[in-house]
Order: sequence, then C-alpha cells, then structure tokens
Amino acid sequence: MAIIAQDMREVDQVIAQRLDSGVPLVGQVSHYIISAGGKRLRPALLLLMCGALGFKGVQRFNLAAVVEFIHTATLLHDDVVDDSAMRRGNATANETFGNPASVLVGDFLYSRAFQMMVDAQNMRIMEVLADATNIIAEGEVMQLMNMHNAALDEAGYLQVIRSKTAKLFEASARVGAILAGANPQMESACAEYGQALGTAFQVIDDVLDYTGDTAVMGKNLGDDLREGKTTLPLIAAMQRGNAAERELIQTAIETGRLDLIDQVVSIVSATGALAVAREAAASEAHRAIAAAGQLPSNEYTECLLQLATQLLERQS
Repeated sequence: MAIIAQDMREVDQVIAQRLDSGVPLVGQVSHYIISAGGKRLRPALLLLMCGALGFKGVQRFNLAAVVEFIHTATLLHDDVVDDSAMRRGNATANETFGNPASVLVGDFLYSRAFQMMVDAQNMRIMEVLADATNIIAEGEVMQLMNMHNAALDEAGYLQVIRSKTAKLFEASARVGAILAGANPQMESACAEYGQALGTAFQVIDDVLDYTGDTAVMGKNLGDDLREGKTTLPLIAAMQRGNAAERELIQTAIETGRLDLIDQVVSIVSATGALAVAREAAASEAHRAIAAAGQLPSNEYTECLLQLATQLLERQS
C-alpha cells in the first residue's frame, strides 16, 4: 500500500516513542512483538479511511498507533490463553519471556492505548475504542467458553469472530470517519466496510489453517484443532460429511487429539468444506466492496476496494 507508506512510517515513529518505558522488560517484550511483522491492517485501514475522506491531521498517526497497541495487547493475551508457541514464523512472546511477562505487558499496552486516546480530546472516539476493546474481551471469553464445543454452529462462530476480530477493524474504519467529520451515513458505511473486511479476513485465516504450509502461515497447521476451536471449515465439514466423518471431527474437536489431524484435513478437503468457507468469506468481501462504493471516488477508496478484492485471493 504505497499510498500510505509515508503515513505508516509516521505511525511507526509514534509506536516507538510511546513504547518507551522506564521498566526495561516492558520495552523489551513490546518491541519484540511489534517488530515481529504482521500486516498492520488495522492502522492501515484507519489511515486509508482518513485519506478517502480527506482528513490530513496528525491525530491520525496517534490513533493508528492506538489501534495497533490494542491489537498487540490482544495477541499477547491470546497466545497465553491458547498456549501458542509460534506466531508469524517466530516464537511467541510467552514462549520467549514467559506467561506472566506477556500478560502484564499486554496490560501495559492496553493502558498506554487509553492514555493516547485521551490525547485525541474526542469523547466520541474514546467511546468507540472503549466499546470495541470491551467487545473484543467478550469475544475472547465467548471463544474460551466454546473451546472443544463441536456443537457450535455458523451463527455462533460468526458471533465470536465479529466480536474478537472484526470489531477492531470496524472501530479503526469508524475512527477514520469520525476524525474526518463524516456524517452518520458515511460513518456507518465506513464501519460496515471494516466489519465485513475483518470477518472475511478471519474466515480466510481459518481456511488457511487447513491449506497453508506451516512455513508460509507462520503457525502450526491444525493449531486451532489442537486448541478445540470449532472454525467454519470444520462446521461445514460436519454438515456435509457422513456419520463416520462427522463423528471423527467431533472427537477431534472435543479431545484436541493431534493424531487425528491428517484425517480431519482429508475430510475437510473431501467434503468441499473449504469452498463453503471461502464462499462465506467472499460474501463478506462483497459486502465490504459495496460499503466502499459509498465513499468518495479517489485513490484511497480504490485501495480499500483492492484490499477487499485481494482477500478473495489470499493464500497466506
């Protein structure tokens, strides 16, 4: 996204400044996870919305850093809860520094994000980001409650990912619109774009867990299954498979047995479940494209349209 490359460099500077802490371990863990890579989609989304709606104020850099801090805090806590050892091809922070440090530095990033929100002096933005942070936490708890629950249906799955993943995409896009002083209708279109894009992103992520090469994906194939997460490819496979296939997937979800992964992957592939899940992601991507169609026609909006289109071809 060359169009916001300079803006993203400005955001990186804000991130580096605001990670500064008098406690060495805080800075060490924060820098470790923030420099581990990642697509930085949420700050990019906020910056693209600001560009599409003509806002050029410096507060966009501060708030783009805020959403990245909130996202990073959720990753730190997520990896502890999931007992993950690998993310984006690197050892997770909890694997490197231990669970206590990861949880506490996640708390530091949340609280630093809230300090930075105050800088914006905009009660509406604080409301949107505070609500989003709360809903993300609810999504995490919902996911925890659904661990090893083979009875989770598509509606329940979507509720979890709309809370846990898509909510911060939605909030990032909405904050861009608020900064630009958009009217309520335009703000809603931006928020819908963010929610749809975030939902499509997560569904594709769950598809890639069954098709991706570990080296490309940067995570262990079948991690979600080991953790007992009932994702859309598994839900679709259980709906489309025969009784024996359904029972095997159910057992794998309920027990997290790694020795069943190869059979589960085969069933997911043979039943056409991945095509069903990709179709669900495509539906969300098209919803994002329709929402972006309400934005002013310019190069930033064009980039938002491309972002949604590229999700349909995403392989890693």
